[in-house]
Amino acid sequence: MSQYHQSVMLRESVAALAMKPNGTYVDATLGGGGHSRAMLEQLQEGRLYAFDCDADAAANVPKESRFVFVRNNFKYMQNCLRYLGCTSVDGILADLGVSSHQFDTDERGFSFRFDADLDMRMNRDASLTAAQVLNHYPQEELERLFRQYGEMPQSRRIAALVVKAREKRAIGDTATLSEILAPLVPYQHPHKFWATLYQSLRIEVNREMEALEALLEQSLRLLTCGGRLVVITYHSLEDRMVKNFMRSGNINGQITKDFYGNEKSPFKVVYKKAVTPSADELAINNRSRSAKLRVAEKCNV
Repeated sequence: MSQYHQSVMLRESVAALAMKPNGTYVDATLGGGGHSRAMLEQLQEGRLYAFDCDADAAANVPKESRFVFVRNNFKYMQNCLRYLGCTSVDGILADLGVSSHQFDTDERGFSFRFDADLDMRMNRDASLTAAQVLNHYPQEELERLFRQYGEMPQSRRIAALVVKAREKRAIGDTATLSEILAPLVPYQHPHKFWATLYQSLRIEVNREMEALEALLEQSLRLLTCGGRLVVITYHSLEDRMVKNFMRSGNINGQITKDFYGNEKSPFKVVYKKAVTPSADELAINNRSRSAKLRVAEKCNV
């Protein structure tokens, strides 16, 4: 299973849950199953529910009676759990982003390292692909997603070049996209240009920010008093949303006050600063370099 995906900050994230042997927990992103297996080691009579919308992840499901796999996006977590008879949980762990398996499987189209179709769907049953975004979105929408999801300073020029090029031929694969945007790729740090561009498309295709917002809001309703929310993010947009939510209980970070002017939040932030991978982990897993782990505990408010 290690070849599928190497779990990031495995020990730190599972420890942050402060798991009870008889508790009920959620692994919002099964992936290679590393976090789930480590969580099961902490349970005795408890129950673990794991979500993943990628059909490939089903191969990593632990054969364990205390484990329930839900092949669905975690944005539907509360409804799925309710259907299974679960109305509250003691902890939620979400390792966001793309698995190594998805990055390294060329036909999935997540990486600019391969010559492949521009797909990028985490759920291959979904209809929207990166190619459809590039070929059919209006120029202003393309500019928006490159600016908002990639924070790319050349977002307007990129969008204009894409629209001009698609008038002559469809943009269907990574090689075509590379050829079209070659004039805009900076001489220094070309990897960063492509990484943020592909990130923009991937976030749009999978509606990742909408799904994260739904996960966070549902955690408020699902977590018991003292239950913990543990989230590993990989880029600033995710991290900002998670940090705001844990601090205030809403994605905008607006802290409410009671009648006496005291700040009121449904969460208590467990670690003031985000936890980052150790030097040892970075040495064996370079893809963990941008990871940040944040932890909050549900309060009785």
